[in-house]
Amino acid sequence: MRSTLFLAPLLAAITRTRAQHDHLEIPEVEQYVHSMLGEFAHWTHYPGPSPTYWHHPSPRPTKPVPPRPTDQCDYWLADVKHQGIAAFNPSPNTYQVFRNVKDFGAKGDGVTDDTTAINNAVSSGGRLGPAQGGSTTVTPAVVYFPPGVYMINASIIDYYYTQLVGNPNCLPTIRAFPTFSGGLGLIDGDQYGANGLGFGATNIFWRQIRNFIIDMTLVPAGSSVTGIHWPTAQATSIQNVIFQMSSNNGTQHQGIFIESGSGGFMNDLIFNGGLNGAVFGNQQFTMRNLTFNNAVTAISQIWDWGWTYKSITINNCTVGLNMASGGPAAQSVGSVTFIDSSISNTAIGILTAHGPNSLPPSGGSLILENVVFSNVGVAIEGEYPTGNTTALAGGSFTVAGWGEGHSYKPNGPQIFEGAITPVSRPASLLQGGGKYYERSKPQYQQYSVQRFLSARSVGATGDGHTDDTAALQRAILAAKAQGKILFIDHGDYLVSSTIYLPAGSRIVGESYSVILSHGNFFNNINAPQPVVQIGKPGESGSIEWSDMIVSTQGQQRGAVLFEYNLNSPSSSPSGIWDVHARIGGFAGSSLQLAECPTIPNIVVTADNLDQQCIAAFMTMHLTKPSSGLYLENVWLWVADHDIEDPQLRQITIYAGRGLLDQSQSGTVWMVGTAVEHHVKYEYQFADTHTVFAGQIQTETAYYQPNPSAPLPFPYLASLNDPVFPNTTAVDGNLTIPAADGWGLRIVGSSDIHIYGAGLYSFFDNYSTDCSNQGNGEVCQDRIFEEVDSSGITVYNLNTVGAHYQIELNGVDVAYYADNLNGFVDTVALFRD
Repeated sequence: MRSTLFLAPLLAAITRTRAQHDHLEIPEVEQYVHSMLGEFAHWTHYPGPSPTYWHHPSPRPTKPVPPRPTDQCDYWLADVKHQGIAAFNPSPNTYQVFRNVKDFGAKGDGVTDDTTAINNAVSSGGRLGPAQGGSTTVTPAVVYFPPGVYMINASIIDYYYTQLVGNPNCLPTIRAFPTFSGGLGLIDGDQYGANGLGFGATNIFWRQIRNFIIDMTLVPAGSSVTGIHWPTAQATSIQNVIFQMSSNNGTQHQGIFIESGSGGFMNDLIFNGGLNGAVFGNQQFTMRNLTFNNAVTAISQIWDWGWTYKSITINNCTVGLNMASGGPAAQSVGSVTFIDSSISNTAIGILTAHGPNSLPPSGGSLILENVVFSNVGVAIEGEYPTGNTTALAGGSFTVAGWGEGHSYKPNGPQIFEGAITPVSRPASLLQGGGKYYERSKPQYQQYSVQRFLSARSVGATGDGHTDDTAALQRAILAAKAQGKILFIDHGDYLVSSTIYLPAGSRIVGESYSVILSHGNFFNNINAPQPVVQIGKPGESGSIEWSDMIVSTQGQQRGAVLFEYNLNSPSSSPSGIWDVHARIGGFAGSSLQLAECPTIPNIVVTADNLDQQCIAAFMTMHLTKPSSGLYLENVWLWVADHDIEDPQLRQITIYAGRGLLDQSQSGTVWMVGTAVEHHVKYEYQFADTHTVFAGQIQTETAYYQPNPSAPLPFPYLASLNDPVFPNTTAVDGNLTIPAADGWGLRIVGSSDIHIYGAGLYSFFDNYSTDCSNQGNGEVCQDRIFEEVDSSGITVYNLNTVGAHYQIELNGVDVAYYADNLNGFVDTVALFRD
């Protein structure tokens, strides 16, 4: 529905807006408000007659914006001067980071076969493709598609470290010829070869697809065709894509196909038609704002450990979500969390194989919260295909809370199926309609290129060798002072002291530009320093930051990669999207296989531990005075292997603490975040409150317990550090490491609401024998601790390798063998 009524309050609020956003002149705001009377129809370009298609990608925008350029298809990313460099490429001065497919001969005229031209744009420059396998960071690419219709007869083959980006103002269409036959998808994210998938699906990191129409409608309905093949892992995303498929009887089309990997995040997708809107199989994912229209099955969930769906809209399908794969005797779907969503005009809302005697015992765990069913035949059907029982009858109603699986409230396991008391949601975490707040990554498509300032154009080099501290800081402050968005051209920006981001900063990288700390300033374990400081203590306001990486080079014992201090209001919180930490394991880090090899056959102690491989004190710190932070698709990774090594051999890197939230005012959203391989813990919430976290994911350090936590980092009470035992645990004939880092720790906190968690411990001193299915889950004794807290909810807690899944105030309350679910162990509902 198009309406201009919302503009009246903006006119009345110009003065307030001016005070909050001092880079906007009042006439500019007035021009914006009045121009939107005619421009609202152009906010999205989703074709179709239904109001369903009208969608603004960023609910509750944080600030007014000026009108788009005169040419509605102008896009700053196409027009900005492209001077990004791959600093550690063998030929950094000639390697091309940004590629426009039309420069490689693509026509986009809806007639010419553009397959070869597009694939040349992706692959040129000696880049790493699936035929070679492995991984690398030295051949990044942004492959840009101007508006047009690009006809293809075979797959576009995605390469490692690639961003495929269309024009968001006028979405380019990738359309298959009727004779399309060459490949698994119109875009193949991991092409199969003679030995299977070219890239190891669990090691595909740092890639994006955004702003496209994927059109399969010319392919006969009876022919199998897939829009995007996407077996992938962390720090990946698909955003703002429409899939057009045949809705004819017998259609075999499908939008997205994922069969393996360790993801991941997707948002703002529309699927029209198809046998399956999407087929998903992967360890874990967070998916937000997906719409399915007129599919036979909207979502076919073929396997998972944990999956979180938020803001899903399913219209006029035969089955909404099919999670019955494997049947009651061998359920292959571990758990699904489905919230803030709707299913309408659909015969079966959710199809499961779960029942009183289904196997594995906690398989098919399902949690619904705030889900609207409208004209649905059966809301939830269980024990498919053998029992076909109605778990929840159909009709039109809203489910406040419902679930099936094992619960601990706090003790258990209790087997349940039916209504549950939903989370009492803090108002500050919500947007309209009682849904949790969400906000898509800004692409700034409404701005002309004149509103951007390039970091390299004002003196930063990004060459990985020059100290860019002063130049990068000047660029950040200049962009804010001029009311501009800072574009950090691709490169590695070496910094020797803290980079400060003041309130009001808006920063966007290019194919994951890197801020790389080095030097003595960050090397004092007794005086830690932030690499990037977001606001100063006591500072108010908000920032926006996207598409970058923060890293360390060499020994950095006192480095805190992100320190967040801003007091941001819940109505316009700070936003960080696709900004990741990468500690070690990459070219330029001086923390690779040669410097930090594994030594499983040597007992590591404080005396012989390799001090040169202590690479960070903490990765992200939300300090006590901070509040109001929205994190989406943020991966904080301490490298477990050398990314540049063809064999991906393991390495040993020490980083003390993962993500520490000590915000006394709270109000934090974590959507599709992951934290891995730190010494003491991955996530710790300490003396804080009011947090939404959707499908958090962790892995314990692979080398532990050699050495055990907390080596090599001393205890600090001010950071609420955990205290670790000095002995191993014994259970019968089993000896279990008791001093491995926590996956999740909640201390003295309240209103922490976790909508899906995967806490994994795969290794004991680099051996996976401890996590082999059926051997007793003895990689570590415990993995999730809650102490002196209240109002804590965890939906679909999935653990690997942990003997006890939950410790509550010093008492073990969830034994792994009580909650078996294939490779993982699952608790569908935990409340203290």
